[in-house]
Amino acid sequence: MHMLYAFIVIFIVSLLCIAILKHYASKWHLLDVPNLRSMHKKIMPRGAGIAFTIAVMLVSPFYYFDFLLSYLWTIFAIFLIFLVGSYDDIMTTSPKIKFLVIIFSTLLLSNDNIFISSLGTFFSFEITLYWLALPFTIFVVSGFTNALNLIDGIDGLSGSISIVILTSFFYIGYRHEDIFIMIFSSIFIAALFAFLYYNWYPASIFMGDSGSLLLGFIISLLGIKSLAYIPAVSILYLGAIPILDTLIVMIRRKRAGRSFFAADSCHMHHLLKEVLHDNTPRTVYLLVSWQIVYALFGLQLNKEADQGIFLVIFMVNIFVLYKLFEKMIEKQKRKC
Repeated sequence: MHMLYAFIVIFIVSLLCIAILKHYASKWHLLDVPNLRSMHKKIMPRGAGIAFTIAVMLVSPFYYFDFLLSYLWTIFAIFLIFLVGSYDDIMTTSPKIKFLVIIFSTLLLSNDNIFISSLGTFFSFEITLYWLALPFTIFVVSGFTNALNLIDGIDGLSGSISIVILTSFFYIGYRHEDIFIMIFSSIFIAALFAFLYYNWYPASIFMGDSGSLLLGFIISLLGIKSLAYIPAVSILYLGAIPILDTLIVMIRRKRAGRSFFAADSCHMHHLLKEVLHDNTPRTVYLLVSWQIVYALFGLQLNKEADQGIFLVIFMVNIFVLYKLFEKMIEKQKRKC
């Protein structure tokens, strides 16, 4: 009941904070100008992530003060990600600066013993990371944080996908009575439902990097905490849509000799939206349903099982989808 009250209050306060930010967006220089990756054609308010994160920060201590005190390094790491994302929304910063902040914040997590030390068994081989634990954790966190940022391209998509992923982690936390996972997933689910009220098609405000970077970081650390209960390969399925989209886009850009960070309109949501006759809600429904199927599969995997075959299945997914989307790009005559 305590958690339910926090959920409701965060939802309400997030609604109010986003409404205030939207009203003053122009004055506070929180405007999104369309680029090659954008689906919108006009300047829009952005930075809703600032508003709903402030709501979370205001409300959470009233319900979880003692808990938060026990994870000060983690709270500080989250706050740094929030700051760099907010700064990027207001002033714009380079990918290099954001990457460095993500690295530093990930290192801070290790002070609360949040890092990846083992990947489990693959084809009868136990993979323990030893001195590679921190570098690999940095790679995973920075990779997924960027992945969630890349799918933030059409109204309602990143918020909806994030809710599905966070709900999966909440289930894991609930099933194993892990308060950390339950609290961090539930407070951001509440904030995201408020955000979707404004961001569902046609959106009146965008999340911005303040939201997408923070959510990517939160989901990453919840994934790391969940490794106590689920196999590492399950994380690929729980975060499948952002991960698959990013891997496919990166492979395509590498083969074309382009920068990994080059903006284009060749992501999953761009291609599927055209197939669905430019219908944004249907595109979001399709991708969210797809994410739910992947998540349900990932939740079924046994932590003690050999993960090799499930990794192969995921890699086959990458190959099949890469070929499928290449056909779409060719048919749609896109320059990617």
